[in-house]
Amino acid sequence: MTAPLAGIRVVEMTSVVLGPYACQMLGDLGADVIKIEPIGGDTNRNLGPHRNNSDMSALFLTCNRNKRSVSLDLKSPRGKAAAIEIIKTADVIVHNFRPAAMERLGLDYDCVKAVNPEVIYCATYGYSKKGPYGDKGALDDSIQAASGIAMLQSMVGGEPRYLPTIIADKTTALMVVQSVLAALFHKQRSGEGQEIEVPMFESMVSFMMTEHLWGQTFEPPIGKAGYVRLTAKHRRPYKTLDGQYLAVLPYWDNHWETFCRLCGREELAADPRFTDMATRLKNIDESYRVTGEIISSRSRSEWLELLGETNVPMMVVNTLDDLITDPQLVESGFWQEFDHSTEGRIRLSSPPVNFSKTPAAIGSLPPRLGEHSADVLLEVGMSQDVIDSMLDSGEVKIVN
Repeated sequence: MTAPLAGIRVVEMTSVVLGPYACQMLGDLGADVIKIEPIGGDTNRNLGPHRNNSDMSALFLTCNRNKRSVSLDLKSPRGKAAAIEIIKTADVIVHNFRPAAMERLGLDYDCVKAVNPEVIYCATYGYSKKGPYGDKGALDDSIQAASGIAMLQSMVGGEPRYLPTIIADKTTALMVVQSVLAALFHKQRSGEGQEIEVPMFESMVSFMMTEHLWGQTFEPPIGKAGYVRLTAKHRRPYKTLDGQYLAVLPYWDNHWETFCRLCGREELAADPRFTDMATRLKNIDESYRVTGEIISSRSRSEWLELLGETNVPMMVVNTLDDLITDPQLVESGFWQEFDHSTEGRIRLSSPPVNFSKTPAAIGSLPPRLGEHSADVLLEVGMSQDVIDSMLDSGEVKIVN
């Protein structure tokens, strides 16, 4: 079976997580992803646990499958010329350099369009170049701060905190994939390439304010921003009698009625504070507090037996390590194990979306730095003599 993006070539010039994760998803969908790395490699090659004294860290391994690595010195004339030859063959380019940096390299959209007029050129970085922050650097934490995510934590925890996941990088990566796929569809119909800008800040404000715009949705405002259910101080997993934790959400009216009946608290279903979703929302902290008290009266196993076959949403609270043996993930084949040529046995997550006709797949394992330099440069027409000369001068890195 053919993958959805079979025949599409993506040239990736990114590092850290946002760009690599986005391009990995495009690779999962069948694109030929050529990752152009500096001579020192993607910075994430050395972040996280290593099995060997190599540049294949855990964080690199989880963001860079289904790619070929070409390592070039883009600041050298021949290194840049080699990159241009690869770019000429691309359907899509994805980079996460700031705009001024790409202009200095001579790899901004206008320069690239001159050699590849139909290319889709996707730039993803901190802030849109339309605004005053346009050339500011950004990392996930600074975007969490700017977009309100960090301050949102103060509404429940008393002080601003960063979420312990790189939500801005990964969410913006999804925006990159969505945008590239839309541009490919347009190109298929019209033959036109285009420039795409996917800024982290604006992407995360859009993501955040979908529910949190709240009273500011109206002009003039009819209330403050912030979805009150999500900022309620008692909104958290509930501790059971035996010290375990459960997520129990008797949210809709039929959930609440079932929950009250089965736990022997029918009077709560008729309580004027909790009679329907609207009144429970107005009294959301009290609703969560009462639910928490009820959950604390029985063990986790008792609750799983009592509510397990009902319509009340409920799940155990997994640790990160629990996910490796979670029955759903094991049975669905989500985790896959492979033998990597240098790293030995490794575990990777499967593409999470299932296609009946054009499945996504892990076709190749994360590459060593420069593993495909020679192959790709020969493919785009460079001679072996020039490649050897560049290797001798340090303008290209090749791993055999």
